[in-house]
Amino acid sequence: MRVSALPAAWLVLLATLIPAFTSAAAPPALSAQDAWVRVTPGVDVAAAYLTLHNGGTQPVVVTGVSSPLAGAAMIHESTLVNGQSTMRAHEPLRIGAGETVRFAPEGLHIMLHMLKRPLATGDEVPLVLLLEGGGSLTVTARVRAPGDS
Repeated sequence: MRVSALPAAWLVLLATLIPAFTSAAAPPALSAQDAWVRVTPGVDVAAAYLTLHNGGTQPVVVTGVSSPLAGAAMIHESTLVNGQSTMRAHEPLRIGAGETVRFAPEGLHIMLHMLKRPLATGDEVPLVLLLEGGGSLTVTARVRAPGDS
């Protein structure tokens, strides 16, 4: 009896470990590329840009953003209305399955307010995208020289 109980115990152990290995190996649904920050000298605000891709089969919702280098951060969208540029908050941001969303000047961007120190070309700025359901995605954006886009 003892010999037959051993294989059963191994099967139970394997059955409990397999889901842990498969879920750990699954790639994250949301990924970020080409993150960069445009800084305006002499002010304590900056804009960050990046490209987000949802490689999963379900929508991903970005509920907010933060950065340890800023007192506040928020996703905004700039639009041109009657020749005048306007900006409004754009949170939450829903990214459909398989969809790519590009943050770019004159469009979606992350506003960093109350910078804790002046930013210089080449600095790295950590951004934390807060996801619905409690997850997050940390991205490092590099500061570009004024005029570089």
